[in-house]
Amino acid sequence: MTDQSQFMLSNGLRVITAPMNNLPSATVLVMIGAGSRYENKNKAGLSHFLEHMIFKGTRKRPSAFEISSLVDSVGGQNNAFTSKDHTGYFIKLQKNHLELAFDLLSDTLKNSLFAPEEIERERGTILEEINMYEDTPMYDIDEVFYNLMFDGHPLGWSVAGDKKTVGSIVREDFMKYCDRFYQGSDMVLAVAGGVREEKILKLAEKYFSSFTRGEKEKMVEFKENQAKPRLKIKYKQTDQCHLYLGYPSFSFFDKDKVALAVLGAILGGGMSSRLFIEVRERRGLAYYVKAVSDLHHETGYFAARAGVNIGKAHEAVKVILDEFGKVKKGEVKQEELNKAKEYLKGHVALDLEDSLEVALWYGRKQLLQEETETPQEMFAKIDKVTLEDVNRVAKRVLVKEKVNLAMIGPLKEEEKFLELIS
Repeated sequence: MTDQSQFMLSNGLRVITAPMNNLPSATVLVMIGAGSRYENKNKAGLSHFLEHMIFKGTRKRPSAFEISSLVDSVGGQNNAFTSKDHTGYFIKLQKNHLELAFDLLSDTLKNSLFAPEEIERERGTILEEINMYEDTPMYDIDEVFYNLMFDGHPLGWSVAGDKKTVGSIVREDFMKYCDRFYQGSDMVLAVAGGVREEKILKLAEKYFSSFTRGEKEKMVEFKENQAKPRLKIKYKQTDQCHLYLGYPSFSFFDKDKVALAVLGAILGGGMSSRLFIEVRERRGLAYYVKAVSDLHHETGYFAARAGVNIGKAHEAVKVILDEFGKVKKGEVKQEELNKAKEYLKGHVALDLEDSLEVALWYGRKQLLQEETETPQEMFAKIDKVTLEDVNRVAKRVLVKEKVNLAMIGPLKEEEKFLELIS
């Protein structure tokens, strides 16, 4: 498994190097500790819009074509992503072209032009992206659930924003956002693949030491105070009902997060998990069904999500609740626990065969939690999870009064579903 080393530039920017022996390629990833939860309501979607604009031209390379041509000329890949609490930009390429990735990423993150004509073009692209998600209930259900779980808080807003807010964003908004967030003290540079630490240190100093240090802004914390079950149905003519059934959980700093991950694997982590067997295999109620968990600085959630037969949505919700109830009662066997732990470790091991996944592993942990946990350390924590741990975390999280059900489909029986979860 990949070892790593880290150091810090004088401007506070953290650098992580994760060599992967004999790999001919490398990933250079820059992560910034800001995402949609740091936005103002009237500019929701700004973080995501900015991510789209970064590769659209700089003073040195004025057009998107020049930037993409450079990446293509070495057979590389460049992309980016935005989440609730961080944004990432990466280039993956042959290791002998490593300096090009440093040059391009530092240039685009520091010197983007945000040309008005490019803003207008990309605005249209993002509006179509929003349309795509709204037309795809399997994706849109994420937004419905987040809005239900974190109602009134930035965590509940769509990362992409909405058509009105995206339509209001102008060049000055990008400039101010970069000044606020794109700074050394809240950035992590993670490089994984066929790399050497000495070379990465030199390239990091050369291309990233010019970023100002700055200071990380405080976020608006979410205060969980749910006292009764909640339901949100988005009426839409579909051939399948998409749903989330979930509960508030806790921060990614919480020691129970590993036991929660094991619980998730037991309930919905594979084709032999409890939810897959009961909901899909034995009853034919769904095509997909899985357990999902998302943790933030101060809060999180644990849920089951599924795409189910519209006429049997009530039955599907009941089956999911029944499976949650069984694990809460302590019906998990040692053999089942052992299988779930090996499932989790196996998936991590397979993911970390890829340099991008390795860079993301170390980059996210350092940026968000200020820790550099190795896969081996994670595996050791998984191995230590006991049946008592799983039972305790199930009772802690699966609280009847705190259940949330979000659904998309041609459904009108709100009272029927609310009664079911109450």
